[in-house]
Amino acid sequence: MKRLGMLLAVALLAVAGCGENGEGPAADTQPGAGAPTQPDTVRDAAAETDAEDAASRDSGVATRVVVGRSEFGDMLFGPNRQAIYIFENDPQGASRCYGECAAAWPPVFTEREPRAGTGVRASLLGTAERRDGRLQVTYAGKPLYYYAHEGPGEVRCHDVDLNGGLWWVVGPDGKRRP
Repeated sequence: MKRLGMLLAVALLAVAGCGENGEGPAADTQPGAGAPTQPDTVRDAAAETDAEDAASRDSGVATRVVVGRSEFGDMLFGPNRQAIYIFENDPQGASRCYGECAAAWPPVFTEREPRAGTGVRASLLGTAERRDGRLQVTYAGKPLYYYAHEGPGEVRCHDVDLNGGLWWVVGPDGKRRP
């Protein structure tokens, strides 16, 4: 029991450290990864759609995904300019991230078919049903996630090994960014 508690504490520290002021796994794997970025494309597109996205979440309308710039190149962002990630261990069309993993990496949920915003290929957007019946947005067949400890425009956890695998931001082509 003591060992389980110790493992849980280490896991929580690792997750929290992903974006702590540039300290932790992201800073070790990518230069400048701890520095928040404010993607120009997302900021411009989001200024026009923030109210629309808020209304979408409240009314059950589709989640909107847009492409914005980051230090890793063009990548996907969700409502409120939240960076979107994919998990290496997810097979096409299904999530393996539940429990503590999903607490750290919340799924990108939608109640209807997701909408392609600026720069997003509508043909790559889709959904996968999670165990609880909720719909998770997919892109090129891969389930999408946010990182729970990031603010708007921040990209802190690209190419980090947490919760049993690597996490990457995803480009408009549906592939992980370098």
